[in-house]
Amino acid sequence: MQPQRYGLLGEHLGHSFSKIIHEQLADYTYDLIELPPEHLADFLTEKNFAALNVTIPYKQAVMPYLDEIDPRAQSIGAVNTIVNREGKLYGYNTDFDGVVALIEHLGIEVAGRQALILGTGGTSCTVAAALEHLGAAAVHKASRTGKGGALTYEEAALENIELIFNTTPCGMYPKVGEQAISLAPFSDLCGVLDAVYNPLRTALVLNAAQQAIPAEGGLYMLVAQAVRAAEYFLDTTFKPGITEQMYRTVLAQKENLILTGMPGSGKSTVGRQLAEVLHRPFIDIDAEIVKRIGCAISDYFAQYGENAFRKIESSVTKEIGAQTGLVIATGGGTILREDNLAALKQNGRLLFLDRPLEALETGNGRPLSADKQALARRYEERMPRYLATADAVVDGSGSVAATLENCKNAWQRFGFLQSASADAAR
Repeated sequence: MQPQRYGLLGEHLGHSFSKIIHEQLADYTYDLIELPPEHLADFLTEKNFAALNVTIPYKQAVMPYLDEIDPRAQSIGAVNTIVNREGKLYGYNTDFDGVVALIEHLGIEVAGRQALILGTGGTSCTVAAALEHLGAAAVHKASRTGKGGALTYEEAALENIELIFNTTPCGMYPKVGEQAISLAPFSDLCGVLDAVYNPLRTALVLNAAQQAIPAEGGLYMLVAQAVRAAEYFLDTTFKPGITEQMYRTVLAQKENLILTGMPGSGKSTVGRQLAEVLHRPFIDIDAEIVKRIGCAISDYFAQYGENAFRKIESSVTKEIGAQTGLVIATGGGTILREDNLAALKQNGRLLFLDRPLEALETGNGRPLSADKQALARRYEERMPRYLATADAVVDGSGSVAATLENCKNAWQRFGFLQSASADAAR
């Protein structure tokens, strides 16, 4: 009897979104199959599976165990999809399709460009093939050591690079915030892409976006290659537009909705109600800090000062920002620090609750809003920052119900509310 097991084969898979994608694409259970290298040969020889995706570090290691390999995968030198047909293993590379789809999704022109690939593993070979297919003028590879003919990162900085594609795990969850290479030396960049999809936006992608360079993480690539892999799994062809549909669905599930604004603007109250509407967990950063310090924030301020509080706030924000699928209420000053902003932006969209100064609630243990004159000064100081960091500005001048509706409308404009609600109803 033909085995019915489907899944993803890799060494460490805690970060993977593949199960979510495949089980919404098709009617099969998709397992995350973590194997140490010493068990790989036995697993492939037993052939107790219908079809697999393959990820780090096995995209090249699986090839000797396959009966037939698709010419494109053979030329690339990496396989990420295996189909068991009556006991024979067939290998394909759908990452190629994913890379091309990601580049087209970002809308950048590759033809005639100088491209740099960070990393030298199996994914780098696929990206190189895709870039050459799209007409790149030259494709360079770089790594920390520069072994195997690659440039070092220092040497790469001397090239006239116009497109960077990261294929290393640098910045991948749980080691978020890391960046393999600085973008500062590259003055002619027209695009930055990252194969990492968890977090949704790595430090590299965020850094590029800050410089108005078109940039995108690897989620679209992941979805596109999964769609193509599932077609191989089931020997079928999905309807046009399924990749975009699945991408929006997964993004809606994973993107955090983050409320920013002055103390007393209603972030916590509105956030709790939003979480109920979207069927998501709710986290209040200030409440999490209180759990950490074991006392009221105003008492902590009085004893240790604002700088000590901000350090704890940054630690908590980093932990929360690395999670996905949440509604998050920030403290009034959370987004003042760049490291906090990056931690929130990596997996979230920021909605600024714009509530007039005279309507802000005061007291209730808010150390920076007890003094109305001080509150007014901070309102004027912080307003440019709130506006500059927001992905959407929400009118918070009315009732809680009105503000909630405005937040829902903003979230819907991002294209998320309908998908998120539909997912919750499944």
